[in-house]
Amino acid sequence: MNGNETEQMENIEDSQTSWEDLSISNDFLFGKVMQDAELCKELLQRILPDLDIDHVEYPELQKAIKKDFDAKGVRLDVYVNDGKGTVYDIEMQAVTSGCLPRRTRYYQSMIDLQLVDKGQDYDTLNNSYIIFICLSDLFGKGRYMYTFENVCKEDSEVMLNDGAKKIFLNADGKNGTVSAELKAFLDYVAGKSSEDIFVKKLKWAVEKAKKNREWRHEYMTLLMRDRENQKIGEKRGKIYETISMGRDYHIPEEEIITRLRTKFDLTEEQARAYLDEAE
Repeated sequence: MNGNETEQMENIEDSQTSWEDLSISNDFLFGKVMQDAELCKELLQRILPDLDIDHVEYPELQKAIKKDFDAKGVRLDVYVNDGKGTVYDIEMQAVTSGCLPRRTRYYQSMIDLQLVDKGQDYDTLNNSYIIFICLSDLFGKGRYMYTFENVCKEDSEVMLNDGAKKIFLNADGKNGTVSAELKAFLDYVAGKSSEDIFVKKLKWAVEKAKKNREWRHEYMTLLMRDRENQKIGEKRGKIYETISMGRDYHIPEEEIITRLRTKFDLTEEQARAYLDEAE
């Protein structure tokens, strides 16, 4: 890495949470800590105490799923299976937004596409759990845990039994029945102190992870990429806004293209492509 790249990374880190200040609630750090199979197994057992999880396996760490070149890629924080046909996707969500339920739907579809090979029967689909650990309450009911599976609206005793479950954990929960062990973990995610043995193991793993120089460099590289993508997104937004205003005022398309080229330093081909996309 050259001097300019090093300086750029340091500037980005100054404007974001520094590597040394990250906590378990950071999705990148959480993913690294969960590479410890025993810690990951213990967490799953606390979330799903009724399941007998003997061990966990990692099909691909920080699994990146991309159906094709045009599809939106999905990068999973923690993707494991228990060796018995059940897969688990665990996501740490520092920012809670209303789009999370639809994101679980998208994640589910991408995971399913990876689990079934072409020509296989649908009954070969693995059972799956998508688990989102949130710092705040997405649903506003104050519960520690919200579990969803498909049920008949007309008769709640009729289950779809499609093998898919989605769980939202709320670190800011106030009510609902969860174990003391799970509550200790959620308190830790929320930044509260705990004497729980598992939490102490997590704290140690977090501090150990922060000493890994390769992971720090990977984190900073991702921050740089996110910043670049944000700038690209902001530019595209301004371009589409310019096109929309031009059309609202019935400005000829050739004049709009000229304005796009001048204002955003585009070639004529690029400007026309944006104009076509905005149809």
